Amino acid sequence: MEHPLSEKLADLERRKEEARRGGSERAVQRQHDKGKMLARERIDYFLDEGSFHELDMLARTRHPDAVERPYTDGVVTGWGTVDGRKVFVFSQDFTIMGGSLGEVFAEKIHKTMDLALATGAPFIGLNDGAGARIPEGVVSLDGYGGIFYRNVQASGVIPQISVIMGPCAGGAVYSPAMTDFIFMVRETSHMFITGPDVVKTVTGEEVTLEELGGAGSHSSRSGVANFVASDEKAVLDDVRHLLSFLPSNNMDEAPVIENSDDPQRRCPALIDIMPDSSNMPYDMKAVITEVVDDAEFMEYHANWARSIVCGFARMNGHTVGIVANQPMVLAGVLDIESASKGARFVRTCDAFNIPILTFVDVPGFLPGVDQEYGGIIRHGAKLLYAYCEATVPRIQIITRKAYGGAYVVMDSKGIGSDLSLAWPSAELAVMGPEGAAEIVHRREIQAAADPESRRAELIDDYKEQFANPWIAAERGYVDDVIDPAETRIKVIAGLEMLRTKREELPQRKHGNVPL
Repeated sequence: MEHPLSEKLADLERRKEEARRGGSERAVQRQHDKGKMLARERIDYFLDEGSFHELDMLARTRHPDAVERPYTDGVVTGWGTVDGRKVFVFSQDFTIMGGSLGEVFAEKIHKTMDLALATGAPFIGLNDGAGARIPEGVVSLDGYGGIFYRNVQASGVIPQISVIMGPCAGGAVYSPAMTDFIFMVRETSHMFITGPDVVKTVTGEEVTLEELGGAGSHSSRSGVANFVASDEKAVLDDVRHLLSFLPSNNMDEAPVIENSDDPQRRCPALIDIMPDSSNMPYDMKAVITEVVDDAEFMEYHANWARSIVCGFARMNGHTVGIVANQPMVLAGVLDIESASKGARFVRTCDAFNIPILTFVDVPGFLPGVDQEYGGIIRHGAKLLYAYCEATVPRIQIITRKAYGGAYVVMDSKGIGSDLSLAWPSAELAVMGPEGAAEIVHRREIQAAADPESRRAELIDDYKEQFANPWIAAERGYVDDVIDPAETRIKVIAGLEMLRTKREELPQRKHGNVPL
């Protein structure tokens, strides 16, 4: 005799199979023809095999005028694991109503975000949708509001990662913009408030979809995208890699990874990296990869604001966030974009208990009318504020130039760095020797029988008296002057000492960061 549940189980399986199929065969084929995976294919590739648990698989729209009511309502939600660690995920399904957001669609994402926050697990959004569902009107807009609100409540509590894998337009872009990291795929992902047609109508400007909102534009010009990959599998691999550096929430520590890189390893190559002349550039990334575990460095915003380098690495298996001036680009100056980039990264590290290691070679802030009118004072203050606010362990390494206010901003002892170390090549001064000589000794140089010769002598005198680490070391502004070859050893020892650091901030609702 057939069990009473058999018919119901068959009906359940039929419904779930319909949900798993997604949109029409034609819509599925269009997605594949564009080189894009389906919503479920993305989840299956991203998560550990067999770990996905779906939520609201059988949910569908309640809109009374809906012609079709497909299961899932255009978004797949649930939880699974990445390298055995729990994560929550949603994946928009472009084959169903273009992945547009309606009431039920939004409710599914709300539920998943609430569970991620309640359980302290990272939240990852795979975005590939056409924006708000027009027939559902203001209900769709309210659904977006619920997502935005939850993004802010989760900010600094759990890592939030947005992966743009297709169109993301209009109000839909603001949820990714409020998450911690944005990944994009070259050629197939696009973000913009208004599309090329609207831009042309309103401003008369002609621009392609890729120029306006592609991965290249957002990773190098607008600074919206933090990471870019060549295809969808590569971008999902990068997200998994990033998660390996991050804790699950702000109460946890980042995973500790066993490695064979000796914590007592000397780095004599650092001496060769530093040029003979202080006016010659060198690649700060070479310094970073020489010092960190296994030369592994995941750079953040690699193609934007390149005069500062930020990213994640490990020291003796522990995650560190690295901020460094890049002498290869604009001599490593701080400008509007680099200050904003650094500030965002420092605050992200501080939110998730990641120690910050800062390499300093900064000649100052970028001068110019455009910088002043653009608000370099306000933007530079962001980086200063971020460092002052950070309570995680902070170590500063001064490799060469440390001039003026830019030196102070780059995590100096005066703004709370726990440990400040300098190489013998460090130059701590109010300004560069050439500029200082011109200002302090202008009349003497002009009155000299040989002005150029006297100018050179005064510059040498200034270098000997001020452009060195000795005065700073005498006064305790630098904790130690070290052999560059011992940088890795000293940093690992310092981080180990600081691992138990605890710091309480004054009671307040929140600070007022200069935005």
